[in-house]
Parts: sequence; C-alpha cells; structure tokens
Amino acid sequence: MSLTEFICGLPKIELHLHIEGTLEPELMFALAERNGVALPYATIDELRAAYDFHNLQSFLDLYYQGMNVLKTEQDFFDLAWAYFTRCAQDNLRHVEFFFDPQAHLERGVGLDVQFAGLNRACNEAEKELGITSSIILSFLRDMTEDSALATLDAALPYREHFIGVGLDSAEVGNPPEKFVRVFERARAEGFHAVAHAGEEGPADYIQQALDLLKIERIDHGVRCVEDDALMKRVAEEHIPLTVCPLSNLYLKVIDRMEDHTLPQLLAAGLKVTLNSDDPAYFGGYMNDNFLAVQKAFSLSREQWVTLTRNAIDATFASAARQQALHDELDAYIAAA
Repeated sequence: MSLTEFICGLPKIELHLHIEGTLEPELMFALAERNGVALPYATIDELRAAYDFHNLQSFLDLYYQGMNVLKTEQDFFDLAWAYFTRCAQDNLRHVEFFFDPQAHLERGVGLDVQFAGLNRACNEAEKELGITSSIILSFLRDMTEDSALATLDAALPYREHFIGVGLDSAEVGNPPEKFVRVFERARAEGFHAVAHAGEEGPADYIQQALDLLKIERIDHGVRCVEDDALMKRVAEEHIPLTVCPLSNLYLKVIDRMEDHTLPQLLAAGLKVTLNSDDPAYFGGYMNDNFLAVQKAFSLSREQWVTLTRNAIDATFASAARQQALHDELDAYIAAA
C-alpha cells in the first residue's frame, strides 16, 4: 500500500465542520427551485466562479446568502445527508459538526425545523453508513451576546440533540471576552465548549477563549505560533486544535500550503487534528485536505497515525466509542 493509499484509507474523525458549509452548488440550486428562492447566479458555473475569496468576510457574505435556500426539515436533512454520503467516501467514522441557528432563526426558520432535519440525517448516517455524529450549536460572534443567550435559552428544550456550544463567524473585532456570560451559562447547563480563535484574529483571542470561555478545543488556532508561552501552554495542557488547511489557504490566512504553521504546531507537540471546515467552498473534503498537506510537507505514516489518534482523543464521544475508533485504527494499521 502506498502512503497516499494509506492516507486515503485511514478511518477519519472530523471535528471542525460547518454543516451549512457543505452546501454544494448543485444542491443549492435544487433547493432554491424547490423553495422558490431566487439566486443571484444564473448557473452553477457562475456560482462556483464566485468562490474566489480574499478573506473570511468575503466568504461569509456568500455563505449566508446560500443559507437562504434552507427552509424546511427536509432541506436540513438533505443538506446533512449529502455531507454524510460524501464523506463516507473518505472513510469518515465520526463527526462533530457545527450549525448556526441564529442565521436561520433570523429568516424565520424555527429550531424545531433545524434540529428535526439535522438529527434525522445523523440517525440515518449511523444506521446506514456506520458514521456516528454529534451537533455543536455555534453562536455568531458578529451578533450580540444577548442574541446568543436568547438562542441558548430557546435551544434548551432540544438539549438532547446537541452536545456543546461554539463560537464562529467574523473573528476580527469580535473577541471571545464578548461572550463570557453565554459560555458560562452553557457550561453550567452541562454542555461542552469550543470556540474559533486564532484564525484571522490574534493569538490573544486564543488566550481569551481558554481563560474566559474555558473552552475544551480551539477551532483553528494556527496563530498560536505567534506567542511562545501560549504554544507551550496549549501543548502542556493537551488542548486540541481543529486545524483546517484548505480553509486557511482559500481564505488567504496563508498564501501557499507550504507556508502553513502545521509543521511548527506538530514540532511543538500540540494536539493537532485536520478538518475540512466548509468543504463545498474551500476545495474539498477530508481526503482533499489530507492530500494537500501531504503534498506540501511529506509527513510520515507515523505522523498521520498520530494526527488520527489526536482526533479520536479530542472527540466528545463516549469512552466506549473512542475505544472502538482506536480499535478500528489499530486494525487498519495492522492490515496496511
């Protein structure tokens, strides 16, 4: 088995995935037609041509525009099911994905509709594809904390359908300290806590997310290399980083994949995981990210095993599910 074949066949765990970011142009057009939503693009090719982003905000503008086609339970099911069936091709075994309820609530789409469609897809994926999954409710950091608190309150009747809270959207100018109360409340309610930090925002945002929001995973975190003391802390405390290589490239966080901080993060002993973020917009799913990293850095087989084990250990899955994932990885390594 070649190293490329080994990488593609690895049993994979994805911990940084925005389900709305899996909305492929073909499905966007199909849902727009189903729901009578007018799109500002005449063809799928014209829409794809718009995927030339110069920063995070230019992506978000298109990302939120695309969400307008999601209106019914069936739409949310179709969105998530399309993702699950696609990532099954990359041998995904477990996923913990984000969704942005505020963006849908603002359009008049209720939480009952959102959760019903997403959870039906999660149940179907486990039954039909053997992929386990959990949902993380993300707050939009460019909205107010009061809006986040109201969203959390509205979501509590559906608490069995999600395992944690996150923080995403426009990072610059929206520091973690803005959301201390809502994360405190979510933790008190028993939810896990994660947050985007250190993507476009400074390394200090990572520090804030750890100290003020008390997060358990750092989403992105690539700019922690700018602070040696922070790097040391993240390594010593075994705090996972959910790194998204192609996303960083497409959003101009880096100019070339060869410029990525991944080798520095690995050399410093950080618990790095690799993920696809918004694969419909950023050039591909898990194997696409893995192979782009391999092309740039020629990682060893042992490093790929470490990255996979990091992801298993970083999940919020039960101890039994984590062990099953480790066992599956061990069996794969033995047979490779």
